[in-house]
Amino acid sequence: MFMLQNVMICVRLNNTRLLQLKHGARHYLSGSIRIPSKTQCMRAHFCSGEEKTWKKPKGYDTGIKTFNSLTKRKEPLILAKEGTATWYSCGPTVYDHAHLGHACSYVRFDILQRILSRVFGINVIHVMVITDIDDKIIKRSLEENISPTVVARLYEEEFKNDMLSLKVVPPTVYMRVTENIPHIIAFIQGIIQNGHAYPTSSGDVYFDIRSIKHRYGKLVEVGEVVGELVGTDKQDPRDFALWKGAKPQEPSWESPWGRGRPGWHIECSTIASSVFGSQLDVHSGGIDLAFPHHENEIAQCEAYHQCGQWGNYFLHSGHLRLKGTTEKMSKSLKNYITIKDFLQSYSADEFRMFCLLTKYRSAIDYSDASMTEARSSLASIAAFSHDAEAYMKGQLLCPTVQEGLLWERLAATQASVQTALTDDFDTPRAINAIMSLIHHGNRQLQAVTKGDSSSRSPQVFGAILSYIRGFLDVLGVDVLDRKMFQVADACGMLEVVVEEMVRFRSEVRTFALAAEDPIPGGAPQRRSHPRPDREPLLRACDALRRDLAPLGIHIKDRGTNSTWEISRQKAVPENREGA
Repeated sequence: MFMLQNVMICVRLNNTRLLQLKHGARHYLSGSIRIPSKTQCMRAHFCSGEEKTWKKPKGYDTGIKTFNSLTKRKEPLILAKEGTATWYSCGPTVYDHAHLGHACSYVRFDILQRILSRVFGINVIHVMVITDIDDKIIKRSLEENISPTVVARLYEEEFKNDMLSLKVVPPTVYMRVTENIPHIIAFIQGIIQNGHAYPTSSGDVYFDIRSIKHRYGKLVEVGEVVGELVGTDKQDPRDFALWKGAKPQEPSWESPWGRGRPGWHIECSTIASSVFGSQLDVHSGGIDLAFPHHENEIAQCEAYHQCGQWGNYFLHSGHLRLKGTTEKMSKSLKNYITIKDFLQSYSADEFRMFCLLTKYRSAIDYSDASMTEARSSLASIAAFSHDAEAYMKGQLLCPTVQEGLLWERLAATQASVQTALTDDFDTPRAINAIMSLIHHGNRQLQAVTKGDSSSRSPQVFGAILSYIRGFLDVLGVDVLDRKMFQVADACGMLEVVVEEMVRFRSEVRTFALAAEDPIPGGAPQRRSHPRPDREPLLRACDALRRDLAPLGIHIKDRGTNSTWEISRQKAVPENREGA
């Protein structure tokens, strides 16, 4: 073990102080694939410094502008191949339960990828790494007296199940670090051969920051390093480990530098390069990974490939914070809520709506109030959907609908949503446009006792419903909660039972409200006041409606007609605020 005394690096991102990193607390590592043959003149060109400025890629312009952390501004999203986006994301280090902070980042980028593929027709090739060897995994294995492999596999499977529970589309492929050790070793050898890394007598290999001169710091502004190296073979405090020499009770692999294991950063550079080569369209991750992880990935890949720009776009999601604090949710701060615990109180759709209501790169405050807002938004959409369906079926009588106005509002909403999504995937603006359309639709769905059956406009409401449901389906939100219905069907055809119960209740209400016993073949006559001897029937019908509501079955009486819907509402813990 070594120590760095009084070594501080000031890092700035987006013109704000990101962190003041004290070296010595952690090693940062990197790796390779195949050994390239490069000349010294190529290295001179690579290190010239001219390539540090971001260059607009050549290729297919998607029509989208996205915020690029490399330039700190919105840039046109241009892909190397038309209709295809190569996308790499940092996956979890599988040593513990995933929490909402992880979920927030993965759900947000899942939304972006869904928009790319289903709105803009882009085929997203998404690769995610699973870090299944790490200091934390080794520590957990020693604590529980089981192998690091078992620890990693258990939490990897749990992570994948959590992602499915949140309706996150799996990547094209998951790739494990331990299954790519030979590639990593070869990648490190390539970096050494290119003159950008050096082995030490202790069996470690470090990346040589000085060899790339001022090219280091594409994502962040790295200040000067002040301090002295003590007890280490590093040549510069900023140098980070690509390979760690073996230690007792730790897994290790044979390498040209002795037994050891890869570091953290090298795994991503190696695996991304093994699939996508020397050019990557999009790299994503949480903002906390920008430095040092993503910065070091860039340094490694550009040193290995001897290229001026490896990743064209770096997208970073904002922190999830507990309301009232400025700290991100994390295991180290012990302020986290596991995904499993969260889903005991809220649904995946509610969490997804919670994410949609803020921009993906903004910090987001988690609280009962913010989740209630998301739940309320979904409830408003579901209520409109129910009423619009009832109107289309003739079960809801309304005054004459201003059909032309609704067609105009629908067209304006479609244009607004498209514009919002091309502007850095602005989902809050898109959802706001949807809610505005629902507001205008609800204004036309004012129930009346008698209506003009010859003047109806079901088609426009069908078009509105189809668009809203289709758009939310793109985002991964299921307003109808079809999964719940499928479970209900499996447990006894709940929908059929409710339908029959409501039909019977409607017949009872119609009888109770009739002026007299119905004439066979004739329509019952309504009285202004029910007959006294039939009032108990009406009270029983009302009691049934009230009693079913807490169970998620909601009946709405519309004159002599009744409609119903099933919703899932979970109880909210009383004291989650600031938990």
